Amino acid sequence: MFEVYIHVPFCLRRCGYCDFNTYTATDLGAGASRGNYANMVIREMKLTKQWQLDHGIEEPPVSTVFFGGGTPTILAARDLVAMLDAVRKIWSIAPDAEITTEANPDTVNEYYINELAAGGFTRVSFGMQSAVPHVLKTLDRTHTPANVAAGVNAANKAGLRSSVDLIYGAPGESLDDWRTSVTTAIDLGVNHISAYALTVEPTTKMGRQIAAGTLPKPNDDDEAAKYEIADDLFAAAGLEWYEVSNWARPGYESQHNLGYWRNVDWAGLGPGAHSHYNAVTEADHPQSASLTAPAVGVCPADAGLGVVSVSHGLRSWDIAHPRLWGTAINENRVPWADSETITPEENLEELIMLGLRLHEGLDLDRINRAINDAGMSSTPQTLRTVSVDQLAPMISEGLITVSDNHRVVPTRRGRLLNDSVIEQFFDFVGV
Repeated sequence: MFEVYIHVPFCLRRCGYCDFNTYTATDLGAGASRGNYANMVIREMKLTKQWQLDHGIEEPPVSTVFFGGGTPTILAARDLVAMLDAVRKIWSIAPDAEITTEANPDTVNEYYINELAAGGFTRVSFGMQSAVPHVLKTLDRTHTPANVAAGVNAANKAGLRSSVDLIYGAPGESLDDWRTSVTTAIDLGVNHISAYALTVEPTTKMGRQIAAGTLPKPNDDDEAAKYEIADDLFAAAGLEWYEVSNWARPGYESQHNLGYWRNVDWAGLGPGAHSHYNAVTEADHPQSASLTAPAVGVCPADAGLGVVSVSHGLRSWDIAHPRLWGTAINENRVPWADSETITPEENLEELIMLGLRLHEGLDLDRINRAINDAGMSSTPQTLRTVSVDQLAPMISEGLITVSDNHRVVPTRRGRLLNDSVIEQFFDFVGV
């Protein structure tokens, strides 16, 4: 599978809890303005495609496209459609592809959503966050529950799937407040809901308020109780958890996010966006013994040409500041800040971390193959494996179950203690 993620860094205002790579200015320089942004991303697509060709990467048609941010819908709908059309032209898009944009309920209306539908979008993810006014105010959100409902209704009329995102654990949010938000989201009739615990970074406005004592710090026990409330209410409404923070009716799971958790290939476009490739051919060239960009934004599209000698995984990330990102594109350079080789041991760690978040579970047979790919056998003659018997303590603690086909699935307790489950699994594997 191959996915495309497009980051739109613009927002109407910056929420107090947000530490994403977002900006409220309309023009950030070097062509990175709201009005010209689609053109810049399309130019990056072309540079990225050339880089793929230069490094022996032949991807299948794109299976999912996801516009995230920031606020993608701060741009004109025609700009989102233009970027989608460019993906179709440069890589081609599978007939049954999932095409999603995140949306701030304040920035869309029926006409906007109809234009997305006509342009090939299949799904809209609305940033609902809460249905309680004082919680929305604490989160610096300006929309109302009525805006969310109007957006979902417009998407339904246009034949698009809808999802809503919720955040729990905001300062001052009671358990009853959270129940109200969950039931309101369910009553919208959407087939997919994400619910994330509030994470407070010290450099954000909310982080500074908490440090100053003007807002209370989120409480782990409170957040755990709210997770259980959501899980119960979603299940009763027919929404099944398929990832620690995501619930859907069967067949309505986010295919794009599942791709991340299944460790597929994806190209990330836009300031700060990350890309991931499972197999990259490295050229036998003295200046490109590593595919890592040697300095900020200096990875030319024709870097690394030569005789193929090595194949490995690669992770890269774009320059974060839009002006510097735009400058690299204007100089016909792939706008990477840097990149790194994914070693077999790092790949093993990622498989464990991602697989233990999924309802489909961690494939134990795949992990055992990855262990040996990483050269972690106890002796050259003995294959090291993780057996179901070794996992017995975690099973008895009620953290995981193991299916007959050797898939390790976290229980609800295991989801709440996901970091601990991962750490224990690391101990078994020896990473």
